[in-house]
Amino acid sequence: MRSRRLLAVLSASLLLVLAGCSGSTTGSDTSSAGTNSVDGRGPDEASSDDSTSSTTTTTSTSTPPVAAVSASPAIGSTDISPVVPVSVSVANGTITDLALNRADGTPVTGSISADGTTWTLGEVLGYGKTYTYVGHALGTDDKTVPIEGTLSTVTPTDTARTTVSPGDGQVVGVAAPVMVSFGVEPADRAAVEKAVSITTTPAVEGAWAWIEHDDGRWALDYRPKDYWPSGTQVHVEANVYGVDFGDGYWGREDVTSDFTIGRNQVVIADVNSHEMLVQQDGVTVASYPASYGRGDDTGDLNLVTRSGTHIVMEKFETKLMSNPRYGYTDIPEKWAVRISDNGEFIHANPASTDAQGSSNVTHGCVNLSLTDAKSYFDSVLFGDPIEVSGTEVQLGPEDGDIYDWAIPWDQWVTMSGKNS
Repeated sequence: MRSRRLLAVLSASLLLVLAGCSGSTTGSDTSSAGTNSVDGRGPDEASSDDSTSSTTTTTSTSTPPVAAVSASPAIGSTDISPVVPVSVSVANGTITDLALNRADGTPVTGSISADGTTWTLGEVLGYGKTYTYVGHALGTDDKTVPIEGTLSTVTPTDTARTTVSPGDGQVVGVAAPVMVSFGVEPADRAAVEKAVSITTTPAVEGAWAWIEHDDGRWALDYRPKDYWPSGTQVHVEANVYGVDFGDGYWGREDVTSDFTIGRNQVVIADVNSHEMLVQQDGVTVASYPASYGRGDDTGDLNLVTRSGTHIVMEKFETKLMSNPRYGYTDIPEKWAVRISDNGEFIHANPASTDAQGSSNVTHGCVNLSLTDAKSYFDSVLFGDPIEVSGTEVQLGPEDGDIYDWAIPWDQWVTMSGKNS
């Protein structure tokens, strides 16, 4: 009996196990069977079995921001020119805020474009400075990226001074050259010349040429093909700040000049005529008896008045004249108008009055009477041309300082730095 009962209990237990019961003979329902997994385990059993029999690992992948920041020059650049265009751009997004700060934290001028994709520098930078970007860009994925880093400008060995002649407000003669002079000889003439411009009203044909003047300074000289038209307005710009002159020298500052061409006055000086004519607009307004250099008669070329187009360079009510080679020093002469740097003047000389109008007795100057010299002196402007003719010696570079009109036009146009 006992054996049959034990067999019955074991059989009932086996049936319960096969039926998927949890070991309880009460409270079961068919719905719990419906939530079992395919391997016959219930929810609690699956959780318990998973924690002890297997492990599942999940890797989370982060997508990088899509906003792409670029800059010109590249962020981190050093030794840049302080005038190079600077900009920052963003692809796949917009700039929300951006500043380029000085060392003290103050921002330089800059602006963000209307579409928000570009920031542009609005001022020139300083030499030897470091600037810091501080800002952000927002991508089309709504993710923010920083805009940060530095820019550093070049530190020059020294800066080169630049001057322009004629100066602001001057009224000058029709042969006046424009002279943009530099404190050093530029290593790259073409680069410097590119930074220099001239505008005239009306338009006048002319060209730039590189000239070394008497003081050793190199200059970019401009002259028209023919004399300037009277009344021409001239505007010159030398935007050389931030320009590399070479050998560690950079342009110190931008310089401009606005001046006017005055009335047309030209001196006709034929040494063999023993007179000096003053013409305005081609009409003779004065004729002065004159005496020129006697060198042609003596064979001493130092005493020859040079042929060629001189210009009025400066004038003195009284000028001390010296020429130790010919035995005189600090002789005061009245109404002296310099026409070259080789000692040639138009001036009064009472000592040569008897020769004026009849013979050439001077050491190369043009001698007039006191009255005539004063009259001419009062009429002149810087840049008035004096056309000397009739001698064997031509005005040239050795006669400095301003010999621009002694250079033929077809040669002048080859002397630009852009041709080198």
